[in-house]
Amino acid sequence: MHPPPPDAGVAMDFGQNSLFGYMEDLQELTIIERPVRRSLKTPEEIERLTVDEDLSDIDRAVYLLSAGQDVQGASVIANLPFLMRQNPTETLRRVLPKVREVLHVASVEMQLTAAVSFLTILQEESMSVHTCAHSFLQVILLHLEHRDTGVSNAWLETLLSAVELLPKETLRHEILNPLVSKAQLSQTVQSRLVSCKILGKITNKFDAHSIKREILPLVKSLCQDVEYEVRSCMCRQLENIAQGIGTELTKNVVLPELIELSRDESGSVRLAAFETLVNMLDMFDTDDRSQTILPLVKSFCEKSFKADESILISLSFHLGKLCHGLYGIFTPDQHLRFLEFYKKLCTLGLQQENGHNESQIPSQIVEQEKKYTSVRKNCAYNFPVSKLLNSGVHLIHKELITLLQDESLEVLDALINHLPEILELMSTGGENSVQENKFSSVPDLIPALTAAEQRAAASLKWRTHEKLLQKYTCLPHIISSDQIYYRFLQRMFTIMMTNNVLPVQRAAARTLCIFLRYNRKQEQRHEVIQKLIEQLGQGKSYWNRLRFLDTCEFIIEIFSRSFFCKYFFLPVIELTHDPVANVRMKLCYLLPKVKSALKIPADMHLLQQLEMCVRKLLCQEKDKDVLAIVKKTVLELDRMEMSMDMFQKKNYEKDLLDQEKEREELLFLEMEQLEKEKHPSDGRLASDKSFEKKRRDSRTSTQSLSKNLPISVPGPSSSTASTSKEIKKSKLTRSQSFNNQAFHAKYGTLDKCASKSSTLAHTSSVSGLVRTAMLSLTDDSFRTRNASSVPASFSPNPVVPSTSRGPGNTADPKSSGSKDAQPRKATLKSRKSNP
Repeated sequence: MHPPPPDAGVAMDFGQNSLFGYMEDLQELTIIERPVRRSLKTPEEIERLTVDEDLSDIDRAVYLLSAGQDVQGASVIANLPFLMRQNPTETLRRVLPKVREVLHVASVEMQLTAAVSFLTILQEESMSVHTCAHSFLQVILLHLEHRDTGVSNAWLETLLSAVELLPKETLRHEILNPLVSKAQLSQTVQSRLVSCKILGKITNKFDAHSIKREILPLVKSLCQDVEYEVRSCMCRQLENIAQGIGTELTKNVVLPELIELSRDESGSVRLAAFETLVNMLDMFDTDDRSQTILPLVKSFCEKSFKADESILISLSFHLGKLCHGLYGIFTPDQHLRFLEFYKKLCTLGLQQENGHNESQIPSQIVEQEKKYTSVRKNCAYNFPVSKLLNSGVHLIHKELITLLQDESLEVLDALINHLPEILELMSTGGENSVQENKFSSVPDLIPALTAAEQRAAASLKWRTHEKLLQKYTCLPHIISSDQIYYRFLQRMFTIMMTNNVLPVQRAAARTLCIFLRYNRKQEQRHEVIQKLIEQLGQGKSYWNRLRFLDTCEFIIEIFSRSFFCKYFFLPVIELTHDPVANVRMKLCYLLPKVKSALKIPADMHLLQQLEMCVRKLLCQEKDKDVLAIVKKTVLELDRMEMSMDMFQKKNYEKDLLDQEKEREELLFLEMEQLEKEKHPSDGRLASDKSFEKKRRDSRTSTQSLSKNLPISVPGPSSSTASTSKEIKKSKLTRSQSFNNQAFHAKYGTLDKCASKSSTLAHTSSVSGLVRTAMLSLTDDSFRTRNASSVPASFSPNPVVPSTSRGPGNTADPKSSGSKDAQPRKATLKSRKSNP
């Protein structure tokens, strides 16, 4: 069969016009190639760059520094640390003198390379102090005042790093003594700036007497320099100097200088004085803070709005440290003023009175908005300081809402880091508040939190979105289970199924598992579990099935072993028949964790089911990559030790933690019963108190269990005996109405998972009282309920009868491997219980 002839409209045209077009394209390619040809070296240049291969490293370095080009000389200087390690004597005698000569006329790149190489040599400490001071330190000091600012700063950083390596006497003779002349007004501004930074670095190397006699006079002189740059630079070094002279000299010498600098005519000097005072608050006593520093801070804050926005940025950044340092000395009036000042900063740039002037050009407006955003970002960063307000924390509740709703994600990102403690503080109303006030101020926060998440999801900053979802795991301790169920849980499902960023999907999956863990209504838990199995585990998209395995991994981590085995064990191992290789591959990685969730002998039937699925994979798997992982997984499964129903010495801590998880799950079941018995208006409060009390008792009994329980003792623990009567009583009361009720059709698949995974567990004589109570209470949770009570957001699809799935050869690979494939139902194979 011949290919069809080309269309006449698109046939190749070799006419004159087309040929000229091709020629123009070739000319453009020639122009592009010209710079490449020009960059090639001529034979003469190659000859000049060629070096005799028989030369030693030292001879080659000397030759290249003497007759080579700049790039070759820079290569020798970069290799100087290696030459010092290989042959230090010859390097110091022959190479280093050549380096000194080259540096006098060297380019900026070579100077920067030399600064880095010298620092590396000094840090290796491979030479004597005398050699270091004579050979390298003099070169460093010589280039500190280089005309290029970048080069000068590079050599200065090398010197400051070398100060820690040099002894006190070398510092005194080689560095401190020359500073006396370098810090004079007759020297250049660059020389005086370098002197300020050196003084701040070497002060800690000397005793207080030497500092007072030799360094403090220079410090005072530089603080009163005629150039504001020098005054500002010296002011920022006063913190380091104060640490070396002690509290008394700091109060008598440093503090007066800071007070004078805080009133300087230059804004940059006043800002440096303010930041230095904030950093040194711990060095001053209460009297100095209240009588000297507090008035200065108050004046600085009052004048900040009239000054440049950069001052507001610095003030908002240091506000948290400032409030902690001055806490306890505020009068009520001062306290109120600082609070109003913080409120104003939180809304800076958002209010109408902070609008732009008509005379401002667009570039100035953009720059001003960036500064305002930085101020609000700093306010969000310092919001945890609100715990200092105690019961008055509600005074800044509105500001929290404003920051959560800020259009800039930078503000939200700064708030996210401490969001759990902020929400906990807002919900409790301060450290001295009682439980009754827990949910009084939260309703306003819920719309702000949901809006913040949607704004983060709509942006390209997925890391902010991921971090916010991770912080949402604190919500069960902040708001009610119903609020989470109706406002947040469905959103987690949506993110898992529609978001394109894997870390965000995994964060949503883990947060959903936390929400499920602390959900207090059995029917809501069953709806979530059913939705996980049907829409993810049996979903038509292989991507959803991969996310189901991620979710199961989090369930194994968060829930008890019995919970996972009852609801998720069978849906997980059914994915061994998945037609998509990536799903089977991911399942193989999860199988060791699945096996670790089993307990012997109660879960022996599940272990047999797992082994049968693994054997089928070994025999029927056709994908070579999956088969290789299956073989590795089999070896890992064989090496694993199974957990027993009794406590073992090796797995004692894990078993104890699992028992505590199972006990808390029992408490949630009791919580639901208490909520039904109490009046709806006060049921939440009473159940909260009861749950917290029982949870504390549970933790106390767990701690005592860890100390008193003997190792490898089967049967129920002593800590569960105290609650066994209550569990049995609750079980007996509710089981009377349970036997006469029919299962709802909605829980068809879920009931199969739960009943099949608990068949042998009911007949096991080795299981403890806690396991027996857990199985009975969770079985009791399947109650008939009206279909109209199901929320619209969680309305499930009708249950489709289960169909068997083959290993993948009978399914259509196109439909099974795409995200638009047909839905698949898990086959829950029947198996016999051991007698």
